[in-house]
Amino acid sequence: MSERHDETAGSERAPDSLLPIDEHIEEGHDDEGRKVRHRGVYLLPNLFTTANLFAGFYSVINAMNGNFYVAAATIFVAMVLDSLDGRVARLTNTQSAFGAEYDSLSDMIAFGMAPAILAFEWALGSIGKAGWMVAFIYVAGAALRLARFNTQIGKVDKRYFTGLASPAAAGVVAGVVWAFSDSGVRGADMAFFVAVLVAASGMLMVSNIRYYSFKDLDLKGRVPFVAILVVVLLFAVIFSDPPRILLLIFLAYAASGPIQYLIQLQRRKHS
Repeated sequence: MSERHDETAGSERAPDSLLPIDEHIEEGHDDEGRKVRHRGVYLLPNLFTTANLFAGFYSVINAMNGNFYVAAATIFVAMVLDSLDGRVARLTNTQSAFGAEYDSLSDMIAFGMAPAILAFEWALGSIGKAGWMVAFIYVAGAALRLARFNTQIGKVDKRYFTGLASPAAAGVVAGVVWAFSDSGVRGADMAFFVAVLVAASGMLMVSNIRYYSFKDLDLKGRVPFVAILVVVLLFAVIFSDPPRILLLIFLAYAASGPIQYLIQLQRRKHS
């Protein structure tokens, strides 16, 4: 009781610091449901979020310098980091409102701005104003998707996403650039195709089409031994040709939502 009182009282006192930076204070609840105030932020999950943010920034820098292969691959690295920060926070019980907001802002850079700039620098810039308008549609779709996701936390079925998740949309855009630039294809030669794909990805993010989230998979429980073999084979297939295999995976996932929607629509007509 005294430690909790000291923490609450200490959070109300102005810290003595050599730097003119206010300490972050966040309200929460203890195990007994009483409101407490915590000073500071959790380091471990926010390290992964910061790495995710840096990956997005690094992708933008490489796209502007014409290093499209590196820029696209870095977006996929950001996806791995983004999947780790939330899981680490849940496993270590270090979730916080600060972490959730920081994660969304990092995702906006890594999966909103970075793919749009990558697509614009590689292909969309060759079609003038239409190119940056399409890129903006994607950026706006990512921002709206993240804002809607934050307001729906705890209110919707966790097994499904409403709209294409921003990392999946980024995987489609970055996968196209990575796969075709790796094959020596010039972006200007397929600018129209890229414009349609980028705009479609942006619209799918703000659509009401449902996508399976894979959040109900039990990664901590026991699985049959054959499941490990399947995972090993999956990694082997991906690393045999990362650009094209990853592009096919994310294209299939992006198409799964509309296909499932059309199937359900057809069933309703028959019923």
